[in-house]
Amino acid sequence: MLGILFNDKECKELDYVLRKELDEMLLDLNDSRLDGDIKTAIARRYKVIFRMYARIATPKELSRYAVNMRSYR
Repeated sequence: MLGILFNDKECKELDYVLRKELDEMLLDLNDSRLDGDIKTAIARRYKVIFRMYARIATPKELSRYAVNMRSYR
């Protein structure tokens, strides 16, 4: 296990970057032009980024990004 300390500004920046990445991946997952293999890879990455975001987000903020990943497999 690794640990890292962030000051307030860095924590806000990390929050912003993770939210933007999740938003982009959600758009990609809903894009009908992408095939199943690509969506599967995006869904796997989404899970990792979501778990990172879950460590710093409030439950209310987190609920916005909680999706049923079974539909993207």
